[in-house]
Amino acid sequence: MKHIPYYILTACILLFASSCTKVVDLKLNDESGKLVIEGNITNGTGPQIFKLSTNVPFTNTNTYPAVSGATITVTDQAGNSYLFVEGVAGTYTNTQLTGIPGNTYTMTALIKEITYTAVSTMPQVVTLDSLSSKNQAISTGDNPKKQVTAYYRDPAGLANQYRFVEYVNGVQVKDVFATNDQFNDGLATNMVLRGGDGDENAIHAGDTVTVEMQCIDHPMYLYWLTLSQQSQVGPGGSVTPSDPPTNITPVTLGYFSAHTTQTKTIVAR
Repeated sequence: MKHIPYYILTACILLFASSCTKVVDLKLNDESGKLVIEGNITNGTGPQIFKLSTNVPFTNTNTYPAVSGATITVTDQAGNSYLFVEGVAGTYTNTQLTGIPGNTYTMTALIKEITYTAVSTMPQVVTLDSLSSKNQAISTGDNPKKQVTAYYRDPAGLANQYRFVEYVNGVQVKDVFATNDQFNDGLATNMVLRGGDGDENAIHAGDTVTVEMQCIDHPMYLYWLTLSQQSQVGPGGSVTPSDPPTNITPVTLGYFSAHTTQTKTIVAR
């Protein structure tokens, strides 16, 4: 009977400990309804495109409300101004402007009585030499996952930054790929692209993979690098764990990017 107080004391301690369990309330960044500007000027001959939307909570589906009625112009360093016209709701295009590497472009966007501005300089072209494919090191079985590698030579003596966009059978992979030449200035180098996480956009033998290589300026590199270090939620739309550094004033979500673009396609083997 002398052991009963010990058992009672132990039971009381356990009961007290369980009653003191702290409930952790995760404070996800669920602030939605913010303006998202995605503006791109390239050296391609196709239309230049801006997309305006508002973001949605992180847990929502990927449906982003379009923002219509904006007035968007882009001015080059020679003072030429190009007006972007809205077609599909929230999408604004211009077919007269073709970006020139080395030129600086200024965006002015009047949206709901607020004027947003941003500046971006288009870098010189760095050639995307080739693509190759092989099995991922950790993938086994009868139909192993593949990875695609993009090869290029970085110019010596210049600070260069790159973004790679990957498409598997025509569908863009959500992963963000951004790099610079901090450790390979002037060298032949490569970027490994592994396809999507899990089975979504995974690459297998016979899949068609297209890689777009963008030469981007430093502010855009910081933007895409920040996104690549977070959950893969894409450039706009869903609320991110923290907002990437934008080059737009006043601060809003999104970016304005003047960059070169080139693509190559490979069938994975």
